[in-house]
Amino acid sequence: MKTLIGTLAIVCISSIAYAEDITGTWRYIDDKTGEAKGLVKIEKQSNGTFSGTALKSTPRPGYTPKEFCTNCPAPYTNKPIIGMQVISGLKTTDLVNYTDGRIIDPVSGKIYRLKGRVSPNGKKLFLRGYLGVSAVGRSQTWLKVE
Repeated sequence: MKTLIGTLAIVCISSIAYAEDITGTWRYIDDKTGEAKGLVKIEKQSNGTFSGTALKSTPRPGYTPKEFCTNCPAPYTNKPIIGMQVISGLKTTDLVNYTDGRIIDPVSGKIYRLKGRVSPNGKKLFLRGYLGVSAVGRSQTWLKVE
């Protein structure tokens, strides 16, 4: 029994030690259509939080990406979407979970609270944007760009 517990402890500690962080370029996927919408680069800031900058919007059949954030509140109003910081203030709670962030939807102009989790292999980012409580919101899975 002690051997089993010791082995489980080593496996758990090893998986945490080799966990992938959130930094890098991610392909964000439309949670309704399953199609790629664009790219966001997430970087760690000097204060220890993480932010994400829109790098690219992907045209799709029947959809032309907006160039400017026309529905967004200040300071985002009428700013170019590409190059815009769309994620801010995201904090790590451990090596794979993130919370207390904000994300702006450049199409609707709404700003949501944000939390997320990186998959064990580091190739998927599970995000939840919400207003108030996280039970009322939307989830997306983003894919790491190699």
